[in-house]
Amino acid sequence: MGVLNMTPDSFFKDSRRRRSSDAISRGLQLEEDGADILDIGGESTRPPFRYVLPVAEEIRRVVPVISALRKRLKIPISIDTFKAEVARAAISAGAEIVNDIGALRLDRELPKVVASERVAVVLMHSRGKPDQMHHLPRVQNILKAVSESLERSVRKAVSAGISQKRIIVDPGIGFSKTAQDNLILLKRLDILSRLNLPILVGASRKSFLGKVLSAPVEQRLTGSLACCAVAIMEGAHIVRVHDVKETRQVVMLCDAVREAEIQVQ
Repeated sequence: MGVLNMTPDSFFKDSRRRRSSDAISRGLQLEEDGADILDIGGESTRPPFRYVLPVAEEIRRVVPVISALRKRLKIPISIDTFKAEVARAAISAGAEIVNDIGALRLDRELPKVVASERVAVVLMHSRGKPDQMHHLPRVQNILKAVSESLERSVRKAVSAGISQKRIIVDPGIGFSKTAQDNLILLKRLDILSRLNLPILVGASRKSFLGKVLSAPVEQRLTGSLACCAVAIMEGAHIVRVHDVKETRQVVMLCDAVREAEIQVQ
């Protein structure tokens, strides 16, 4: 899943796009580089994230880009939003997946939109309201907190009429979690396997890598690639990344290792 940010303030400067023409070119390039899904977002949720973008502005940023790219891309488009109105507009423009950082907690109308439009949904673990989620105290047992919260979100999705075949879960690397929490989640992705749903991991260039590696965001490519390898070997089905071309090789190698058969002599 390649990241395309129609934002002026996303934490990784090289991922920001202000003009629709630049975003369209970047989206086409990400597909050429090997992306299987394009994730388009119009609102940065980087820390400290204290201000929620108005719906109209978010729609203005993303819908023209989705509409233009849908006519030219072969791969699915995902809309990165937690707002029902934005999701509805993006789906009308051609999005086929809703990537919700709130896992259906933040907008009571969003489950209805996903169900009625029969699109896929990514349920990402986070805690609190949008303006709180980066400032909450650490939980005692991050594995239990994430698994139980996502189980509740899956039940909410199914009860709203969303097919389990259209649900993806995401442990929410970096959201209301310490660096140690993030490392534990990468090490123990198997806790989500009991949900029997595809697992998405988004660790690309995030701040916990900076803490572990003492590296600014511009120098976190190698760490991001390492996280992808760990995540895939621990059971991730989708990795959400800024650097698609480089990550593609990691994905191919990890898939080859996972699929290799031991020949008994």
